[in-house]
Amino acid sequence: MERTKYPRTWHLPDSPNRGADGDHAYADYATFTGREVVVTEKLDGENTTIYADGYTHARSVSSGYHATRTWVRALAGRVGYELPAGWRICGENTYGRHSIEYDRLPSYFQLFAVYDAEDRCLSWDDTAAWAERLQVDLVPLLYRGLFDRVRVLSLLAGASAFGPEREGVVVRWADAFAVAEHQRAVGKLVRKDHVKTDQHWMSGAVVPNGLAS
Repeated sequence: MERTKYPRTWHLPDSPNRGADGDHAYADYATFTGREVVVTEKLDGENTTIYADGYTHARSVSSGYHATRTWVRALAGRVGYELPAGWRICGENTYGRHSIEYDRLPSYFQLFAVYDAEDRCLSWDDTAAWAERLQVDLVPLLYRGLFDRVRVLSLLAGASAFGPEREGVVVRWADAFAVAEHQRAVGKLVRKDHVKTDQHWMSGAVVPNGLAS
């Protein structure tokens, strides 16, 4: 089965942290204007893909073992067989604490995209339906409606659904789109200086985030 790296999500023009990660290509508000969009919380975790055969990897298809990936690999073994052949799901692995601490996660995986065998990202409604079918959690939904730049910017300042701080927000078309349209259909706003640690999280001790009681 072919393994696919999740596309890079570009910063929107007003993203406070744009350029800090070396990404100097930015999303264009014009691709969202007049469209129904979904705005979700950007979580401080590890982008993770799960396939129909139960295989999973982080954003890089060559990612190997790390203690923070054990939980999500077990999840992949439980839910992968429910997917049609050639399909994959993508979400945030929030088991290990990175820079932002979460203390009331519903689980350690939050789904944000489902891709079919034709490499199309399903609509948000179909994504939510698959989350329910697979019994996995969705990333927190903050807004759905016609794109409103002022409203989207206001969401950046809120607290996380799972802790005291929000890393950022992700804007995507509510409708389905081809993976080749990702940079037009998805954009992000990231809070400035959201990384507070000098050491990369993979190099330090594994500290699990907290689950809701």
